Amino acid sequence: MTDHRDARDPHAFIAGLPKAELHVHHVGSASPRIVSTLAARHPDSKVPTDPEALADYFTFTDFAHFVEVYLSVVDLVRTPEDVRLLTYEVARDMARQQVRYAELTLTPFSSTRRGIDERGFMEAIEDARKAAEAELGVVLRWCFDIPGEAGLEAAEETARLATDDRVRPEGLVSFGLGGPEIGVPRPQFKPYFDRAIAAGLHSVPHAGETTGPQTVWDALNDLGAERIGHGTSSTRDPELLAHLAEHRIALEVCPTSNIATRAVRTLDEHPLKDMVSAGVLVTINSDDPPMFGTDLNNEYAVAARLLDLDERGLAALAKNAVEASFLDPAGKKRLSEEIDTYTSAWLTS
Repeated sequence: MTDHRDARDPHAFIAGLPKAELHVHHVGSASPRIVSTLAARHPDSKVPTDPEALADYFTFTDFAHFVEVYLSVVDLVRTPEDVRLLTYEVARDMARQQVRYAELTLTPFSSTRRGIDERGFMEAIEDARKAAEAELGVVLRWCFDIPGEAGLEAAEETARLATDDRVRPEGLVSFGLGGPEIGVPRPQFKPYFDRAIAAGLHSVPHAGETTGPQTVWDALNDLGAERIGHGTSSTRDPELLAHLAEHRIALEVCPTSNIATRAVRTLDEHPLKDMVSAGVLVTINSDDPPMFGTDLNNEYAVAARLLDLDERGLAALAKNAVEASFLDPAGKKRLSEEIDTYTSAWLTS
């Protein structure tokens, strides 16, 4: 029997591990190849068309600079054809990493305000979703999120698109809130989350990424959060950690993202280990992978190092994402069993 186990280099195991991803952004997942293609289509943009130059362009000084760069890439997605191309190519990159299921965060307000017809946008993402499942084996579901920096106008438009049965896409499962947290208090968005929840959507706002634990409390108490995007500062409040652990409210943790946006200074200082030690349900995610020079496989490798995980530990982490997902019970059972089967075969081969 060959023993594959080597906690120092888990990459081979991770590469084949079936996975779910719960915190990954649509535009933020555009690979350098796709970004350069879109930039060439729209030469009035300041985004580089050279994929190599994008590495420098995607080097951020702080979170505000990241938002500025992110929005410049958003501006490249101007037609339903752009939306369809981006969505399908994101799924292709996921398939290469053995991602079986993903809840992709879309910000429809950013597209409709730039003149993309709302029905054209919905048709483009749904066409890409169906093709990705049929051709790539990747099941996609949508989270519509409010770009917090755009204020209540964006919240109203996002809530309308998420709850109007005439335009709401079939794959929509959740409602979120992204963008900067500083100067964008969570409670003001309560009416919009109330509408989304009443329409059957799950609540998954970002909170506690660049602000303190009170933002997470606000997301829980005012927005009915079922999962928390990032939640990095939660470890500064033991009562909050205990609440998250007791109620199995998952944190969508994105380690490399937190370093790239300067939310955390270094990986060795990342609070992931404290979250796990407190019994919190933790999922590992890539957020805006090409922008941060990462992918989901790399994030699992980072988690393996920070948490000192072997193959069984990594498999358990993958199953956390399945548990915390909004996949149907039969789908959860299938994916969990696939993870177990893969792990058993790896350890006994």
